[in-house]
Formats: sequence, C-alpha cells, structure tokens
Amino acid sequence: MIRFLRPLSRSATYTRLLHLWVPMLLQSVWMLVDESKPWVPALVLVPVGLLPAVRVGEGVQGRLLLTPGAKESGISVTPSASWRDRGRTVLWLELRMLLGGVTAFCSVWLPIAAYELATCAWGRAPSGVPVLDLLPPGRAWALLAPVPLLVLYGAVVGLGEAAAAGARRLLGPSAAERLAALEERTERLLERTRIARELHDSIGHALTVAVVQAGAARAAGDPEFTARALEAIEETGRDALADLERVLGVLRESERPASARPTLADADRLLESACASGAEVDAEVTGPVAAVPGPVSREGYRILQEALTNVLRHAGAVPVRVRVSVHGSALALEVRNPLPAGTAGTGRGSGLRGIRERAALLGGSARTGPHEGDWRVRAELPLG
Repeated sequence: MIRFLRPLSRSATYTRLLHLWVPMLLQSVWMLVDESKPWVPALVLVPVGLLPAVRVGEGVQGRLLLTPGAKESGISVTPSASWRDRGRTVLWLELRMLLGGVTAFCSVWLPIAAYELATCAWGRAPSGVPVLDLLPPGRAWALLAPVPLLVLYGAVVGLGEAAAAGARRLLGPSAAERLAALEERTERLLERTRIARELHDSIGHALTVAVVQAGAARAAGDPEFTARALEAIEETGRDALADLERVLGVLRESERPASARPTLADADRLLESACASGAEVDAEVTGPVAAVPGPVSREGYRILQEALTNVLRHAGAVPVRVRVSVHGSALALEVRNPLPAGTAGTGRGSGLRGIRERAALLGGSARTGPHEGDWRVRAELPLG
C-alpha cells in the first residue's frame, strides 16, 4: 500500500500534472472563440514547432516540470539545428496537447463521477454525467464511489510518466548533440590527464633537483658549492611555482587556454639545472629546432624534462648524453646515462608512461629501457 501511494509524496507527480495542464489554457481560450473547431490549436502548433527557439523553451519546461531535480534529465535545451529536430519538436507539441487533453478530461469528469456515485448512494438521482443519469438510487453505489478517484490517480501518474518518456524521446539530444557532448567530455578528460602530467613533470623535476642539490651541498662541505646549490634550488623552485600557477589558472578558468608553456627553445634551463645538480651533461642539438611546431616543441620539452628528472632521481650525478635533432619531418630526442648496478629496468613508472603517452598523442613513439649498457629514453615525434 505504501509503495502504491508513494507517487503522492513526489514533487514530480504534481509538476508533471501542471505541465500537462498548461496546453489546455490555449485550448480553453480558443473554445471561447469558436468551439465548433477544437482542432485549430493543434493545427497552429505545427508551424510553431518548426521555430528553432521553441525547442529551447520546451526543453526548459521539460527539465523543470517533468524531471525536477534530476542530474541527467535526457532533455536538450538547444535550438533545433536540423529539420529532423524541428519535426521531433512538432511531434512533441502534438503529444503534449493530446496528453493534456486526456489529463483535463480525467481531472474534471472523474471527480464528478465519484461525487455522482456518492449521491446515488444517498438516494438522490445523479445529474451532470449522462451515463450515471440512468442509475437508480441505492446504497450499493457507495462501494463504487472510490473507483473514479483511483482511476484518476492512475491516470495522473501514468500520463505524467508518459509525458516524461515522450520528452526524453522527442526532445532528447540529437545524434550531433550527443557526439558534441562526447567530444567535449573527451576533451575535458584529456585536459585533466595533461594537467596531471604537467604537475608530475614540472613539480617532480623541481623537487628532484632540490633534493639532489641539498644532498650534494651537505656532502661537499664547501661554502662556494653550497651557495651555487642554493641558487640552483631557488631558480628551479621559482620555475616550478610559475608552472604551478599556470596550471592552477587553467583549473580555475576552464575557458582559459593553456599558454606560455615552455618549449625546446627553453631547454637550456633544463640542461643547466641538471649540470648544477652534479650531472655531466653532453648535449648536442642539430637541425632547425626553433622551427618545430608549438605542440611538438612543448611536448618535446616535457619529455626531455622527465627524462632528465629520472636520471637525477634514479642514477644521481652521472654522465648524461642528450641528443636533440630535427631531420626530415620528425623530431628525435634521446637521453642516455649509465645504467646503475642492480637496476631491474622495467620502465613501468608513471613518468615513463607519461613520456610514451605524450609521444602517442602526437602520433609518434617512445622507447624507454636498457640499451647497450645504458638507460635510454628515445622519442620520435612527427612534425606534421
């Protein structure tokens, strides 16, 4: 019984009833003008439904009244973008008018029927409902008096559910809108992944350099070396704070494009930071690096940053060979360092995975792992 009466406690039951009554206002006004042609309002709805903005208004009403409080209503609030959308809007308007007419009929005549059955039970002849005028007075009619009210209850709930289902079907997103929403969601996920990689690469590099520099300064016991180490830590921390502020700015303002990201033209500061940490860097750059397209140059910078960070984190102050070359239609990056003894070399860390993901997003490839006694990170990125 509680389950049967549960719709009475839901706000959607009453907002849907209101939604179905609204078209009857138009019908009632027209009946005052010419009640001999009740079909005219339904005919007028055909050209009205072809207007693109009508779909917006119907969608807003549907969300507020048919699916109140729902996180995913399944009802679109965008203008009609195609004739298919216009046709669906026309069908929805006609369906809404039909369901509204049935609701109005039930809302008026079923309570009257219940009242008339009750009057028959008290010995008075019914009046107002043609079918019930034929019933003789009798106490037995009191047993049937609740039936019209139960039918009314079922009609209100059922017609409201039908209206909500029809709105989702006829006012729901079109194929183009679903595709656009999917692309937008994919872009957001890619942006979140990219921001996570940015934080990992930038902040991880800064912390690694700071830890290595602090450890080297403590072990050296040389005031001059300590001063240089502190200067390098300060510069690296300042760069990391700038990167962090930029990434947080992207998070705060979703419409703001990520700009001013470092490129391979700024690779000198990475190499200087590695040298200041004690690594012996042998760098060689060949080809027109400045002419590398922005997206490729930015991702190449991050790949080089992560590769140098891994060297400092896992191998320490060791000789590092860096090769950056632009040849033909590709950018090649290679970072090699002696493989520490006892290193398994599985290459499964999140940083190395990020290198491979960056290369794959640009249509390139990256290989990480032991190679001829060294640990090698090699990436090839197409320029096109």
